[in-house]
Amino acid sequence: MHSIPGRRLIMGLFLIFLLLPIYWLVNMSFKTNAEIISTMTLWPHAPTLQHYRRIFTDESWYSGYINSLEYVVINTVISIAVALPAAYAFSRYRFLGDKHLFFWLLSNRMAPAAVYALPFFNLYSAIGLFDTPWAVALAHCIFNVPLAVWILEGFVSGVPREIDETAFLDGYSFPRFFIKILVPLIASGIGVAAFFCFMFSWVELLLARTLTSVAAKPISAVMTRTVSAAGMDWGLLAAAGVLTIIPGALVIWFVRNYIARGFALGRV
Repeated sequence: MHSIPGRRLIMGLFLIFLLLPIYWLVNMSFKTNAEIISTMTLWPHAPTLQHYRRIFTDESWYSGYINSLEYVVINTVISIAVALPAAYAFSRYRFLGDKHLFFWLLSNRMAPAAVYALPFFNLYSAIGLFDTPWAVALAHCIFNVPLAVWILEGFVSGVPREIDETAFLDGYSFPRFFIKILVPLIASGIGVAAFFCFMFSWVELLLARTLTSVAAKPISAVMTRTVSAAGMDWGLLAAAGVLTIIPGALVIWFVRNYIARGFALGRV
């Protein structure tokens, strides 16, 4: 009992340590560049919304968020749709080279994005996919599909085979069994896999910058425009950073219950 206050103190200090960078980012987003550069203040002395106003009124800025959300959603949907049947196959069937194929999928996830940047750039330029959201979405699949398969295979393996057999004896077709029974049973695993796919695709920069130029440029590439000969536009960069955190926070909020169960039951 005597150790509880000490634990609370440690937890409080840890939360402050985690939240301090976010607070400082929000704090800077409401300051002018002159105030940011001249002195260190714990809150804005002359709060301003000019940085947010520029992001929401300048097409080159807000289109970056739209482009990023577009390819992230496309990638997440494709990754989960491909990984679900693949995870079921790895869990329920044994075939020649299954373990080697499973390891090969994971080895793709281990490779750095720079390995694939040039081949994807050359391929997409040849077939007309360069500078489109589909280019980035499909490129990210090479990392997200293996991760989703690895996560979901653990959840499918946790579902007893007797459920499959009972459903088939009751006259369920495979698609109906898959959608009506299996998917609800592994919903927490799907939530975890979708969360990781979304977050990787949202924060990845190298492929997103290499495979786009103007029409589909993501917000991570647009943020580099704050660097110029006049110096760094700190306030604008901070405001863009705050808005970049929001989609990830919303995803965590909506799948928070699935993530909690997912970390407890799955491979993660």
